[in-house]
Amino acid sequence: MEIKFEYTRKRSDFGRPCNFSDHPAEVTVDIPPDPSLAADFIPQDPVDFALQFGPVLAVHEVNTERVQVTSQGVNHVEGGWPKHVDPRNSELTTRYREEVEREEIYTRSVLRLGSLMEHCIRQNNAIDIYEEYFEEEEEEEEEEEHPSAKTINVLRWHSQGDPNTTKRMATHLSWHPDGSKAVAVAYCSLEFQDNRRDMSFDSYIWDPENPYNPELTLKLSSPVVTLEYNPKDWHHLLGGCYNGQIVYWDTRKGGLPMEMTPVELSHRDPVYGACWLPSRTGTECFSASTDGQVLWWDIRKLSQPSEKLILDITREEQLKNALGAISLDFAPTMPTKFLVGTEQGTIIACNRDAKTPPEKIANIFSGHIGAVYAVTRNPFFPKVFLSVGDWTARIWTEELMDSSSIMETKYHVPYLLDGCWSPVKPAVFFTAKSDGTLDIWDFLFHQKDPSLSLKVSNEPLMSLRPQDNGRIVGCGSRLGTVTLLEISPGLCTLRKNEKSLISTMFEREARREKVLQDKHREMLLREQERAQGRRGEEQEDPQEVFQQARRDFFATIKAERRRRGQEEPGEVPGTGQSGHHSGDTAKGRGQ
Repeated sequence: MEIKFEYTRKRSDFGRPCNFSDHPAEVTVDIPPDPSLAADFIPQDPVDFALQFGPVLAVHEVNTERVQVTSQGVNHVEGGWPKHVDPRNSELTTRYREEVEREEIYTRSVLRLGSLMEHCIRQNNAIDIYEEYFEEEEEEEEEEEHPSAKTINVLRWHSQGDPNTTKRMATHLSWHPDGSKAVAVAYCSLEFQDNRRDMSFDSYIWDPENPYNPELTLKLSSPVVTLEYNPKDWHHLLGGCYNGQIVYWDTRKGGLPMEMTPVELSHRDPVYGACWLPSRTGTECFSASTDGQVLWWDIRKLSQPSEKLILDITREEQLKNALGAISLDFAPTMPTKFLVGTEQGTIIACNRDAKTPPEKIANIFSGHIGAVYAVTRNPFFPKVFLSVGDWTARIWTEELMDSSSIMETKYHVPYLLDGCWSPVKPAVFFTAKSDGTLDIWDFLFHQKDPSLSLKVSNEPLMSLRPQDNGRIVGCGSRLGTVTLLEISPGLCTLRKNEKSLISTMFEREARREKVLQDKHREMLLREQERAQGRRGEEQEDPQEVFQQARRDFFATIKAERRRRGQEEPGEVPGTGQSGHHSGDTAKGRGQ
């Protein structure tokens, strides 16, 4: 933390009350006018300003002259008792008093109503009396009755593109932790041996309200593949570079990096995942790369990694056998565990608190054919996580070890390149496809098809990240265009009992998968028993096996000859030969 002011005093002055005194005004800075800037000023004459110094008053006019019609004629009453009313006449006096009282009551009522209306008008300026306070409940009822009625209103907000001439991929997005008032976009070309000379290495921080000019340009000597804001210190930004280095910025000090890791101790391949750790200092982080390593760092000392893990699923700690990490996920609710998606289609669940490096690889999940481009935990159920790879998205649970996914989407024609959960709805997740389509899934209503498919761009969508409120979703394309989409309330409002319903569904699917897994194990045991039985039969006497084969062979020949009608009655069983020759029989007959 940068120290801007330092206050010093004697130790004997500690605890003494502060004595304040008045000083005359002093001139601290005197900036003389610059005549060269006079041409830049635009005179405005006259300049009108509307000011209101007091409340607006209304003028009321009241006719105070009374006219009373009697049997004696018309009397004009200017005030006090009328001339024709004798105070001694009780009947006329009572009638006149009642009229005066009614007028006074009416006047007081009008004055009180005026003050009440003035109070209401002042209150309306602070409180919207037309606000629909039960709008959420009505929406919930409508959504429960018609779940698709609220899932068709998705509005394109605006787009932000790579400001450079040579376009690059928007490989990663990260929203500012303070109300998502900015978004950091990592621009990098992941094509093999892309050596265009005019290609820039800069990445940018954008203000959603100003999509034409970046708020800050992040300068670097190597393209950045991933960027992440520090949730504790919003001014710190972590980046993983294409050459394997780890770098961080302090946005208060500009776009130049504060410190970088040395090349010889960094990753050997591009860094596809970098996450902050919830430490006390807020300076610890870790990274994963396709070189098969996971490295832990502290930005206060980036000269060397503090810890290392080799992603060797054989648990031999051989770098040549390690699987390349292409996606990384870390949830603050599980501070010692993290997930790694590999290029080979395997998901590795790791535990940092294990005693030995081989034990840090806790579990392995296999199910994808191609690379796992995204892996992320459910924000409501941390043991349930989503993976996106090849042509499908799968949902897993850590409660089932060495098993397949409990739920999955259908196989799409285009490739799936990224995916993430909704931060406000446990059953909703997003997937980005190579044809530029964004799919929004709600497994609580539809499991075979997405609730909404939106064609965002004509080029593939490379990255995806929603805001913390789930209302805005950012999509990065292959040409560096970042499109912000506003989701309808039906897809970003938690419905009644939705969390319990999705929990029941996950538990049901986990039990079903466990039953299928037990059945599969039983079938494997039976197959092993049958294989052992066959091996036992093969170990019998070879001569007996040969005789049994011989008998079976002649029995087959005999059955075939009978079918053809060629067998004679005098044949020896099992040989196909007759008991005597036909020549002898003919000779005996002749004699």
